[in-house]
Amino acid sequence: MTTRSIRARLLLGGGLAILLALVLAGAGLNWLFQRHIERREVQSLEAKALELLPALRLDAVGRPLADAQPTDGRFARPASGLYWQASTSAGLIRSSSLWDQQLPVPRAVAGTNWRLRRVDGPFGHRLFVIARAIRPDASGRVVVVQFATDDDASAATMHEFRREAALALLLLWLLLMGAAAVQIALGLAPLRRVQAQLQALRRNSGARLSTDHPREVAPLVDAINALADARAADLERARHRAADLAHSLKTPLAAMAAQSRRARAEGAPQAAAAMDSTIAMAGAALEAELARARGALARDAGVGPTELLPVAEAVIAVLERTERGGRLVFTVEVPAALSLPVATAELTELLGALLENAARHARRAVRIRAGEADDTLVLQIDDDGPGMAEPDMARALQRGRRLDEAGPGHGLGLAIVTDLVEASGGALTLAQADQGGLRVLIRWSHRHDAGYRPRQ
Repeated sequence: MTTRSIRARLLLGGGLAILLALVLAGAGLNWLFQRHIERREVQSLEAKALELLPALRLDAVGRPLADAQPTDGRFARPASGLYWQASTSAGLIRSSSLWDQQLPVPRAVAGTNWRLRRVDGPFGHRLFVIARAIRPDASGRVVVVQFATDDDASAATMHEFRREAALALLLLWLLLMGAAAVQIALGLAPLRRVQAQLQALRRNSGARLSTDHPREVAPLVDAINALADARAADLERARHRAADLAHSLKTPLAAMAAQSRRARAEGAPQAAAAMDSTIAMAGAALEAELARARGALARDAGVGPTELLPVAEAVIAVLERTERGGRLVFTVEVPAALSLPVATAELTELLGALLENAARHARRAVRIRAGEADDTLVLQIDDDGPGMAEPDMARALQRGRRLDEAGPGHGLGLAIVTDLVEASGGALTLAQADQGGLRVLIRWSHRHDAGYRPRQ
């Protein structure tokens, strides 16, 4: 998964957005909790200050005196962490908990509200201090009153809160990321459906994407279906052009064959033989190029599952009506539900070429077998004719050779079949049949065969 993936981009963007939101939420919670602690400490110190303020007075020289002290016993215990101090320019009084220390006096304390601050206090502790100025008598002289408590406890509380809040927010982030992943998976599910249907479209040009998609995906589906329709129309036009080319060239070749027969009848056998050779070469080249064109069209159109048995029976029925085929015994050993990853038209042409070659050279019998073996679909056609020598078999399947040189009588049909088989993702091999003739083997891998259907 990379940033080129929509899923990765959505997860990355969502994760960063959620993380930023949780960081801001954590900062806000930290601020609110700190404010809560501060208010709680201020309220606690103010309550203790209310016990001292009414008892404050000034002596003749302006030194503060206290007729009563706060009742909390910590004020009487040295370095207890709870302190008070009242000071004027003439002197100060303080709680016993300060012992021989004193609180730093702020430079200016104005107003009637308590002023909050944190200072480095006695005994090496950080203090939380509230201070305000009061006038205990009619003289108008100001007394700065301070109450302080150690900030260590609240700092420890804040530290513990931050740690637990960070852990809770981290767990929340992971939970939200999981929810985001589920949401993204649900959101991208229609695209996965489109991907699966595109695979089917690639394998079979007749397939189309369904229209049962969300509104956001529907324009893409419509565009793909329109493109597939245009592609199918182009392929159909190409098929027609190939057929038109074959018909347009076969007519001149037939005329040249008539001229050859006329030349032979008029006593020019050498010229007739040369013309026949030229006609044969031109016809072979024409069939070869048409075979290549059919193979290319089949490759572009994709492959579709076609049941083998009906096609084989139809081809054999045609061959049995010919003079040569009527004298042969055709044996078909094909499971009824076995399908091959070849479109119907291409499978008909493939079997037609193979069975026509087999019938041309067979003495008495032609056998067709098909089945499954080791994750592979296998089609086998045997004849009991003279067969081919091993060097001729190797040349027949060699790329780049002229098709009419592939073997004695087998080359053109094998060339057509080779192109069609390769277009459907299969592989063709030749061997010697058990009856001594030629065996043609075609294999398609199940794992790469999208059109494969198992036996019923």
